[in-house]
Amino acid sequence: MLEKVNHIAIAVPDLDAAVATYSDTLGAPVSQKQALPEHGVTVVFVELANTKVELLEPLGEASPIKAFLDKNPSGGMHHICYEVADIATARDRLKAAGARVLGDGEPKIGAHGRPVLFLHPKDFNGTLVELEEVR
Repeated sequence: MLEKVNHIAIAVPDLDAAVATYSDTLGAPVSQKQALPEHGVTVVFVELANTKVELLEPLGEASPIKAFLDKNPSGGMHHICYEVADIATARDRLKAAGARVLGDGEPKIGAHGRPVLFLHPKDFNGTLVELEEVR
């Protein structure tokens, strides 16, 4: 079902400072900022040869990232995203196995313009998992 790691997401309290760290200090290429109001975040992607690192900061007071940063003020790893060929099939298989899909269970369009779902961290060793369809 899982194909490869699409990205690892790191929640940050200051996106501009994080971009400077990755681009200036580490010399990595970083995408332009992208506001995703439906997800409550602003993101950039650090583009690496073998994967991406998503840096995300809260967008608004209702952002789920705000609650994460309240508990982890310096930021930290927020989730890992895996690619799947068919998100509906993956969701149905996971739900049948007892995994909890967050939200209403329906895919939403993510930062790459493709359907995504999030899975409850308690079902995956304490790690929030994102699935992204890549057909």
